Amino acid sequence: MFRLYAALFGLSLIWGLSFVFMKWLLPVAGVWGIVFLRCLAGAAVLFPVLWRKRAEINWKLPWKALIIVGIFNCGLAWALIPLSETEINSNTASILNATTPIWTGLIGFIVFSYVLSARQWSGIVIGFFGILVLMDFQVGELFGKEFIGIGTMLLASICYGFAGQLTKRYLSNIGVLVITAFTLLTGAVIGLTGMLLTEPIYMKQLMDPIAIFAVIGLGCFGSGLGQLIYFYINKKGSPELAATVTYLIPGTAMVWGYVLLGESITPNVIVGLLIIFAGVYLSSRKPKAKLEGPEVLTQKSGSLKQIK
Repeated sequence: MFRLYAALFGLSLIWGLSFVFMKWLLPVAGVWGIVFLRCLAGAAVLFPVLWRKRAEINWKLPWKALIIVGIFNCGLAWALIPLSETEINSNTASILNATTPIWTGLIGFIVFSYVLSARQWSGIVIGFFGILVLMDFQVGELFGKEFIGIGTMLLASICYGFAGQLTKRYLSNIGVLVITAFTLLTGAVIGLTGMLLTEPIYMKQLMDPIAIFAVIGLGCFGSGLGQLIYFYINKKGSPELAATVTYLIPGTAMVWGYVLLGESITPNVIVGLLIIFAGVYLSSRKPKAKLEGPEVLTQKSGSLKQIK
């Protein structure tokens, strides 16, 4: 479990910084340009590794599931987040992103008949309380804007939750590298299509050192390395554990905001993070599948196996 928690914390540092990168890139690349650039940069890092390991890979892949996960996890979610940041600040976006574990659990329960224990639900509640502490309980501020902003960030969180459950159910036998590379490729195609139909990339401005740094950080680290870590947690732990990274992101996003943007850090950050870690621990237990009759709900490696 130590490796999973270490990966979770590292991923929160990477993805907390991603909200800053998206703010920097919005004037230069636009919403769909950000999707295209971050997916392309991430894929560029991973596909050479995939090519070297091609002989070890079973290419009879569940392409439909890979594409659907790519659409929701990379294409739609990564477009909705920068769209939200056109109306709300990066800290608010990261806080709303922390609803992902709630949606992940609900989708698992409603769609896939997973049963979440009282301990898991208590962890979710405690984690969400930690988010409220980070916000200084100013909940009303989240609902003072139009749908684009708050509403689109909630939709992005739902997309993450749905993709996480699909990954665990249909891609559990697929290597992390393969999942990451092909979902990024799917996201790149979606981003390019949206960009060509709606908005251009300003290449001259994209050559600015800050923009280049943002593309490398958002794409190579946030999308490439970050996605590898995320799918590793999803497969070795559970969708709920992977989704709890969004509990940590508001704290890391505020730290990055302090370092890079000069934003202040209040005592709420420290207290909130301690509460959030408690929520992550409690909610990290794997969900059980609801069985119907003698059959079980998951097939793995040619044999039926109960989810535990």
